[in-house]
Amino acid sequence: MSQHFTNPVDLRAAIRRGAFSGQTSGQCPGFVQANLVIVPQPYAAEFAEFCRRNPRPCPLLEELPAGEYRSRIAADGDLRRDVPRYRVFRGGVADVVEPTDLESLWRDDLCSFLVGCSFTFESALTAAGLSVRHLEEGRNVPMYRTSRMCEPAGRFAGPLVVSMRPYRPEQVGQVVEVTSRFPAMHGAPVHVGDPAAIGIGDITRPDFGEAVTMRDDEVPVFWACGVTPQLALAAAGAELAITHSPGCMFVTDLPDGAFLTDHAFEVEPAR
Repeated sequence: MSQHFTNPVDLRAAIRRGAFSGQTSGQCPGFVQANLVIVPQPYAAEFAEFCRRNPRPCPLLEELPAGEYRSRIAADGDLRRDVPRYRVFRGGVADVVEPTDLESLWRDDLCSFLVGCSFTFESALTAAGLSVRHLEEGRNVPMYRTSRMCEPAGRFAGPLVVSMRPYRPEQVGQVVEVTSRFPAMHGAPVHVGDPAAIGIGDITRPDFGEAVTMRDDEVPVFWACGVTPQLALAAAGAELAITHSPGCMFVTDLPDGAFLTDHAFEVEPAR
């Protein structure tokens, strides 16, 4: 990683002036990172309901009204300019080019949603002595489509997307304990072990992000992922919708500790 930021204000300023366009995992440790979804106003209520029905992949942090691009959880934040790269969907199909700002595309009928991100709990994993492989290797986290379907809401439907981090079986209990304290950031893993059990055919070929090294004594650990709405957008087919590019998050001013709880989820055992 060529640049490392500790202050979200500095990172957002660098993004805004075009000096940073990479993935944000490992940036500004201790601060909440968020996925971004922007849809036209006629789709907003249905997308909000999709989040409510699927809280593991879509834990909703903030919903902004039509035309508003200033987040309340980032002092100087501008959702049109403060994400390193965006994905633009037209009729449910993503453009090949990923812009670094949205000012030319912005409309007064666009409604924005910020959704919790698992990058937020990575500093807690690291602090607990549980190293994060994609950070070690300077890569984007690997993400995969699964065979598990989300609960649909209106025009929004699609499969669950998961992120993966490898750990030794004896570490999984501690991994679950640490991450389950962040339910608004996807919480505990949704699956541990055999990728085929959730419809992943080849763990070396992620659908999003980059593959990481899997050692012989490790098992894959999977978390619900905020890229899930991007597949639901394809089903909805709005004439225009916008998200972050996978791995390129909106970094807020909120401390990680604002979302710590004792809440835990069950997870399938390692295989």
